[in-house]
Amino acid sequence: MNPAARLALPVALLLALLTSPLAMALEEPAYQVVEQDGDFELRDYAAYLVAETRVEAGFTDAGNVAFRRLFRYIGGDNQSQEKIAMTAPVTQVEGEKIAMTVPVTQVAEGERYRVAFIVPSKYTAKTVPVPTDPRVEIREVPAQRVAVWRYSGRWTEQRYDEMEGKLRGAMAARGLTAAGPPVLARYNPPMMPWFLRRNEVLIPVEMLGTGDATRSRPSP
Repeated sequence: MNPAARLALPVALLLALLTSPLAMALEEPAYQVVEQDGDFELRDYAAYLVAETRVEAGFTDAGNVAFRRLFRYIGGDNQSQEKIAMTAPVTQVEGEKIAMTVPVTQVAEGERYRVAFIVPSKYTAKTVPVPTDPRVEIREVPAQRVAVWRYSGRWTEQRYDEMEGKLRGAMAARGLTAAGPPVLARYNPPMMPWFLRRNEVLIPVEMLGTGDATRSRPSP
C-alpha cells in the first residue's frame, strides 16, 4: 500500500462522545465551500492548531494506539492549572480540559502514523495548553485549499482506495494538482449504521494565489 495520509476518529473516544446528543456540539475546522458537485467539494480551510503524536502501528490500529495519549491531553494532562467546560461529557480530571473536535487526522510516515487532535479554535499558539507528555506536540496547520470526496459505507481500505480514485478523477477533470497526501476522515462511531456514516477523502491542492484559481504543477 502506498504511504498516504489517513484521517480517522479513534473509536474508543467516540463511544462516549458521539452517542450523546452533545455530539452535535463537536467543533470541526472552519472552512468555506468553493465548489460543490455531487459528492465532490472544493474547500478553503482556515489555519488551525493540532496536538499531534506519532505511533508505530498499521492503518487500522494507529488511531486507537494514539487515542490514549491524545485523550489524556484533552482530559487535562497538560501544564495549565485552569479548568474549562467540555463540549462533550468527558470526566473532569486535574489540569485544563480541552473541548473535543472532529475529525482526528492520521498521516502515514512509512510504518508510522502521525495522529493529531484538532485543537478548538478558541486557542492560539500562545494560549493552547502545553502537553506534559513529550510524545504529544502542538503544531499549526496553515490555511489550505482541499479537494474532498464524501461517501458513506464501511471503513475498509478497499473502499477508501476506490473513493480516492474517484476524487483524483474529479481533480484531474478540473486541472487540480495535489499539494499533499490523501486523507481519510471518519466522523462517526462504529455503532453508527454503515449506510448513515459520514466519511470523506481529502487531498490538499495547489493554489495559484489568494483568489479562487488553482493551478497544475509544472512538468519537470
